[in-house]
Amino acid sequence: MDLAYTTAGGVVGAAVTNYLSKNQERRQLRAAVMQQLLRVAAVRDRVCDIVPSGRRSPSPHLVGARPLATARFGVTAVLEDGSDAEHAQREAISDLVVAALSAGIPRRVLDFAGGSEERALQCEVIRVVDLRLGGVLGESLEELTTQCEEYRQATAQHLLRALWHPWRTRLRMRKHLRVLRQDAAALHRRQEAAMSVLAQPEHIDALTGRPGDIGSTGAPGAG
Repeated sequence: MDLAYTTAGGVVGAAVTNYLSKNQERRQLRAAVMQQLLRVAAVRDRVCDIVPSGRRSPSPHLVGARPLATARFGVTAVLEDGSDAEHAQREAISDLVVAALSAGIPRRVLDFAGGSEERALQCEVIRVVDLRLGGVLGESLEELTTQCEEYRQATAQHLLRALWHPWRTRLRMRKHLRVLRQDAAALHRRQEAAMSVLAQPEHIDALTGRPGDIGSTGAPGAG
């Protein structure tokens, strides 16, 4: 009888220890994802200016199906320390992917979250370019900024739901991803419309013909 109780106690103790160990590991993985999310957002918040990149409107096959604003206008977004914002963002998103996959977040969820941050950075570039040109977009820029921020928040919330409530998220994932896909398409159309206005020949000439005006004064980040 004593041996039976001792054996049973050992099994229960091992199970409890294993549970607590896994619970601690999950908390650490979740904390790592949260930290990387903040790092990715910080890159966009630290964008302070654009500078000429020395390249003008590359061919579409060089920038893919979604031309980046920086490539479209021949500029580079820079951070407060002068480093390339897009390069810093790629590194931050790469680290986020590693942390999130380790935490069990589906790759499809990560693709939307990373893509929304890339779009948010390009919206910031559009904003700064428009500022350099004297505000030719008008109210449409505010509408674009609002739509972009709403999409970014929606993808971040979906990622957090997958982080904290994985099983519940999997049950509704198809529906949520369908909505996010529609929102991404709508945002893409609005971004394209804004870039088409800013990329008119007279505006490109103003940007490339007066390089001292680009980067001569800092522009605040989107926040």
